Amino acid sequence: MNIFLAPGILFLVSVLASGCGAARPNKYYQLTVPGSDADPPSDSHPVTLLLGPLQASHLYREDHIVYGSSGENMGTYEYERWAEPPTEMIQDVLLRMLRASGRYREVYPLRSSAHGDFLLYGHLYEFKELTGSTLAARLVLELDLRDTKTGNTVWSHFYSHDEPVSGKDVSAVVTALNRNVHRAVLEFQSTLDQYFAAHQQNPASQ
Repeated sequence: MNIFLAPGILFLVSVLASGCGAARPNKYYQLTVPGSDADPPSDSHPVTLLLGPLQASHLYREDHIVYGSSGENMGTYEYERWAEPPTEMIQDVLLRMLRASGRYREVYPLRSSAHGDFLLYGHLYEFKELTGSTLAARLVLELDLRDTKTGNTVWSHFYSHDEPVSGKDVSAVVTALNRNVHRAVLEFQSTLDQYFAAHQQNPASQ
C-alpha cells in the first residue's frame, strides 16, 4: 500500500464506505460544466469539429489525484480519487462547452461515426495540486487543430496557469482545478474563434 503525505485535497462527489468499519472510506470527485443562459450566436462557424482524446502521462490517465511541488517530486493520494481519469473528464468538459457555445455547426467525439472538417486533439502535461508556501491548482494543456482534408495542423494553443486555492482542504483544491479547466476552455474557444473568423470564407483552408 502506497501512502503519500502532503497538504490539501479536492471537491467531494461521493463517499464509498468499505464493508469493514475500521477502513477509511474513499472519496471521489469530478469536474463540472458551467451553465449558460446566453442565446446561441447568429454567426456560428460553418464547420464540424471532431474532438480526439487527450494524450498524457499514465498519472493523468488513471483516477489518482496528483500533488507535487514546482520541482520534480510528485505523489498521489490514496483515499481521494477522481470519478474518472482527468484526461476523460477534461475532454468531456471541452466537448460540452464547445457544443454549448453554439459557435460550430456540430461538435462530436472522434469515437463517433460522424465526419468532421477539423480534428481537435491535444496533450495534458500537468493537472495537479501544487504545494509550496501557498497552494495552487496547476493546469498545463496544449491543443492542436488538424484539417481532416489535408492532414495539416492549422492552429495550436498552449495553456499554462496556476489557479490560486482559497483553502487548505480537498474541496478547495478541486474547486480551483475546476475553475482552471473552465478558464482554459474559454481561452481555447476565444483563439479558435479568431482562427475561424480569419478563414470564414473558406474554413477548411489555412
